[in-house]
Amino acid sequence: MTHRGEKVLRVASLARVEGEGALHLRLQDGEVAEARLKIYEPPRFFEAFLRGRSYTEPPDITSRVCGICPVAYQMSACRAIEDACGIVVDGQLAALRRLLYCGEWIESQTLHIYMLHAPDFLGADSVIGLARTHRTHVEQGLRLKQTGNTIMELLGGRAIHPVNVRIGGFHRAPTRAELRPLGERLKRARDDAEATVRWVAGFDFPDAGIDTELLALAEPGVYAIASGTPTAMAAPSAAGLPAGSDRALPTRTFPLHTFPDHVIETQVPHSTALHSTLDGHRHLTGTLARYAISGRWLPPDVLRTAREAGLGDPREGMVCRNPFRSIIVRAIEVLYAVGEALRLIEDYEPPARPYVDVPARAGTGHGATEAPRGLLYHRYTLDPDGTVTEAALVPPTAQNQAAIEQDLHRSVQERLGTGAHLTDTELTALCERVIRNHDPCISCSTHFLDLTVVRNRGGRGPTGPGGSHRAHPGTAGREEAASG
Repeated sequence: MTHRGEKVLRVASLARVEGEGALHLRLQDGEVAEARLKIYEPPRFFEAFLRGRSYTEPPDITSRVCGICPVAYQMSACRAIEDACGIVVDGQLAALRRLLYCGEWIESQTLHIYMLHAPDFLGADSVIGLARTHRTHVEQGLRLKQTGNTIMELLGGRAIHPVNVRIGGFHRAPTRAELRPLGERLKRARDDAEATVRWVAGFDFPDAGIDTELLALAEPGVYAIASGTPTAMAAPSAAGLPAGSDRALPTRTFPLHTFPDHVIETQVPHSTALHSTLDGHRHLTGTLARYAISGRWLPPDVLRTAREAGLGDPREGMVCRNPFRSIIVRAIEVLYAVGEALRLIEDYEPPARPYVDVPARAGTGHGATEAPRGLLYHRYTLDPDGTVTEAALVPPTAQNQAAIEQDLHRSVQERLGTGAHLTDTELTALCERVIRNHDPCISCSTHFLDLTVVRNRGGRGPTGPGGSHRAHPGTAGREEAASG
């Protein structure tokens, strides 16, 4: 629609983004004046209705936050509650948790690779269209995803919103005999995972680079999944390097209990989800951050596959900051998770009890794990009888929103800077690809994105977003997409 020199474009549906969101893009005299990722899905108030519940309940309640990564919410909740109660779960129970988490990594990352991301590189509008031209590959992806689901079903009781997880461990631990068939399946899945890396490495990748700080958990000697210390790597520009630099930079760590002092959440008018900054700077968490910070601890065979796929070797001071190539890193993480799950099964000895006792006590606990999309932080305060008096959940997608907006701004501006005239259709396709690179999980119920583009020639369009600190997350209302 054109009105008073403004051109407004709406794309009513984007089936390969998880949740309800909108993009508002304003162009002023050939320059990107504004790029806003508007999340208008109604707030769900999980933190509010966790208050007043028993300390044993958050793992079951928070698993309902996400149907794709429920294990991440359960594991972060368990770690935070156990921290508040002064309990550490280790040994075979910790290994079983890591195995369950591997199942989620396999199914979630595979879903993104094959069903959401790969169609962008192969000219398909969906995985259905992709199956017509790349049936063998899609079947390969479905086998991998089912392997992840099978792990979750066996350890969690079901693949979606598992019911076998509890504070202190599990309601029931599997026997070695029950895990043995899963080991055989994982050996076959390893071939599919290696083939996935080779397949996606052959895609055509635009040149791009993110210029944000990276944040992930780190646990020396292993690739962090279910535990670790928050670790940040500076943005390339802070070291005088171009945004696309693949050079690894020095990292800094901070104790998990100081997470709220470093990752500051603010409310913005155009989103029902919070924005976050890391020590005052935009940051990105997730696959690229994990590979940059923990990649050197991947097994040698996985690192060799990564090098063959065109990724830099973190042991040699190389990382990947090209968000288009994140699909390769996700495939590497699937390969790692398959091998790690197989190792955990081979080393498994059933624990004497499926859980350790976690007596209630007053205190505040902090927990963080690496969800497929990045660092997921939980904090709970308990009173002496174990009632939750305060809860805070900081998901990775909320942390990544500002970085995604920056990447949208950069990507569109670079294309405009080449002198190319982008039609609305081309601009829409570019923006959709940039968003899907980061695999935002807005929710797991509805899937669409409205895209609004305002092209101005002189004059002023809508004002940019403002920001103010919000004390209680999840209270904002829905902001409708601009109408021009």
